[in-house]
Amino acid sequence: MPALMQLTSIPLTPIAYAKSPYKQKFAIPRQSNLVQAEGELVFEPAYADPNALRGLEGFSHLWLIFVFHATADAPWSATVTPPRLGGTTRVGVFATRSPYRPNPLGLSVVEFIGSEQRGKQLCLKVRGLDLLDGTPILDIKPYVPYADAIPGARATYAPTAPGGGLVHFSEAAREQLEHLRGEHPQLETLIRGVLAQDPRPAQHARDGSARDYGMYLDRFNIRWRMQEGASVVLSIAPRLDTPHQAT
Repeated sequence: MPALMQLTSIPLTPIAYAKSPYKQKFAIPRQSNLVQAEGELVFEPAYADPNALRGLEGFSHLWLIFVFHATADAPWSATVTPPRLGGTTRVGVFATRSPYRPNPLGLSVVEFIGSEQRGKQLCLKVRGLDLLDGTPILDIKPYVPYADAIPGARATYAPTAPGGGLVHFSEAAREQLEHLRGEHPQLETLIRGVLAQDPRPAQHARDGSARDYGMYLDRFNIRWRMQEGASVVLSIAPRLDTPHQAT
């Protein structure tokens, strides 16, 4: 038998880049489809051939293989502390979906809305994505229900989806939201979906100390705080400067 070939490097080229409402790592949902955020995958010119999408309309969902580009240069660790375990219990990196991996690759399933040709630019429209804006996409594959949804599958420390937290708007934030509703009708849904997941770092959720947070969503800087068990939106303003995560 021939000796097994051992590859020391594997050249990979992004075929597309994600356009997402998530402009910073903080507050991105920890899994796809927890928030019904809409976005696009914009193909690179070399791959912007609509023939490559032929038959894709027959599938409701897609697998995306992508690069954790914001943390690609960070060192990996054999063990990490998943947020679902409170950020205090260490498990092996291969038992998590942490971005800090030997190879910074991610896997995400999204709903396929449709495709659009804009001149020479080819785009896929998707819903439920959990990707940072500008994420490089390495491959797209159809989600096949009979093979990809396994009856009786188990996940010990993440058996159910997180979320369901209460979200309120201050009077000032409500006024700002109403002013923006005509041009951005989905903004409230996006804010509620993200904050219902409680995106605070695990250690902040544990200690319960009072902090104000800032996050970029789409073109807006959203400021909020946790108050009496609910997320309270304090203000919604156009993005002018980089928000801090906590004060």
